[in-house]
Amino acid sequence: MEKKCFAQLPEGYTEQLRIDLQKDKKLALLVNGIAIVLMLGLLVLGCLLVPFSAFFSDAGTGDGVRMGAFLAKGIFLLVGLLAYLALHELTHGICMKIFGSQTVRYGFTGLYAYAGSQEYYRKVPYLMIALAPIVLWGVVLGIAAALVPLAWFWPVYFLQVVNISGASGDLYVTWKFSQLPKEILVQDSGVAMTVFGKTDET
Repeated sequence: MEKKCFAQLPEGYTEQLRIDLQKDKKLALLVNGIAIVLMLGLLVLGCLLVPFSAFFSDAGTGDGVRMGAFLAKGIFLLVGLLAYLALHELTHGICMKIFGSQTVRYGFTGLYAYAGSQEYYRKVPYLMIALAPIVLWGVVLGIAAALVPLAWFWPVYFLQVVNISGASGDLYVTWKFSQLPKEILVQDSGVAMTVFGKTDET
């Protein structure tokens, strides 16, 4: 069975590409721009599916009932967002472990949370690691949004919007790396990704 990752960089590989959103400001702006476009598109789609006014409507009568429901949705969103951020990175980390990583580090840069490793992953496993959270939680949140009462569609759907738009960096990396040769190896420290390719033999 072909190894999915390596603890040490194999012979014959050299660095070919490095992506660091903290240092590459132009790329960071591009990724953030993609996130904004995705967010706006998803919000428009959500409004076509369920009017946003549903967020403020609940079964029951009286201002007290409605205010209580509104506060409950606010608390749900806050807790849900915090839980999602942790689960997103945990999903990356679990996939790294599945594909053979011995050590996964979790952290927070002040701008975003991350899961990282010093191992070198083959192309396909790494793309699966990158896409795992958006796919897994996209399905979970999609099913949840379809099953909850109409008044709770938007609180759940907001989490889906964060799931997809917040994964703009993962989507960009997937698009970028998918165009590279299948022999590449990727090291993802959590704050930067480095691509290594086979050295041309003469």
